[in-house]
Amino acid sequence: MKSHPFKHLRTITKHRHQVIRNAFHFGIFFHALKHDLTKYGWREFHLSAKYYAGFRSPVFEERIRNNYFSLICQHHTKRNAHHWEYWTDYLQGRILIKQMPYKYAVEYVCDVLAATKTYDPEHYKPENGYNYFLARVDRYYMAKGTREFIKWLFEQYIKYGNKGVKRKITKKAYQEITSQYPNVEVIDGPYNGGELPELLSEE
Repeated sequence: MKSHPFKHLRTITKHRHQVIRNAFHFGIFFHALKHDLTKYGWREFHLSAKYYAGFRSPVFEERIRNNYFSLICQHHTKRNAHHWEYWTDYLQGRILIKQMPYKYAVEYVCDVLAATKTYDPEHYKPENGYNYFLARVDRYYMAKGTREFIKWLFEQYIKYGNKGVKRKITKKAYQEITSQYPNVEVIDGPYNGGELPELLSEE
């Protein structure tokens, strides 16, 4: 498989800059300056360049070719706290899920919005990120409070644009929404004995 380091570098840099632009409007500009820096390290970069596709994440390509397992994902999500995987833990056969702190939940939304624009700019609409999230969130181990806040934040953005996602508004909403749910949730018996669905390439 041919590696595409320069194409991958261009894609991740374009995506990162878009996240930072979004973060400026969402009120977490300085926090977002650290976004996805691990992608530039050798551990993630050389594998991502190898599995570069251009229209979707290299993680998906790696999963297709490696029986679902992604070393890129393992390295990235446990070092970048805007991913829900970062806030999961395992204890005696149970999954523990912690609510994302405010700035990481907001960064997650900025990230998804940027990804939909980076990978498919011709069809970009404000609701694309929300639709992506809704199509997958039921399969995420994401705390209920985090999930509800992120839903609310996407809806705010769709309805009001950048004016509706100012820090003063969203910080208050985060506190109100997340206070209704436990900070840490426990899920019994994560193993269901079933088979994983087949991952299909869109090539």
